[in-house]
Amino acid sequence: MEKFATTRSTLSEAVYRNVGLSRNESAMLVDSVFNEISKSLIDGHDVKISSFGTFIVRSKKERIGRNPKTGEEVPITARQVVTFRSSNVLKSEVSDLSMNDNSSSEVKE
Repeated sequence: MEKFATTRSTLSEAVYRNVGLSRNESAMLVDSVFNEISKSLIDGHDVKISSFGTFIVRSKKERIGRNPKTGEEVPITARQVVTFRSSNVLKSEVSDLSMNDNSSSEVKE
């Protein structure tokens, strides 16, 4: 199975084909959606997209890490990170897809 990444340009192309906006309008719409998501996360708010998942801002405490090359202990500062938790709908769709791929790739005798 070949893997590829979905990019802003592929998303804007999909909007162009499916919604009927011009290519420029489609690109602006995709950029606008990502900007709103980013602004909310920067402000510390979670972003929930129904049937897709939730982007969550988590605070991580300061801790001691270790340099893998030297073994030297190094303090890792406290920070905020973004995590993603997929919805049950998305999980089941991905699971169904992988089950269908496995059954179609089996050799039938």
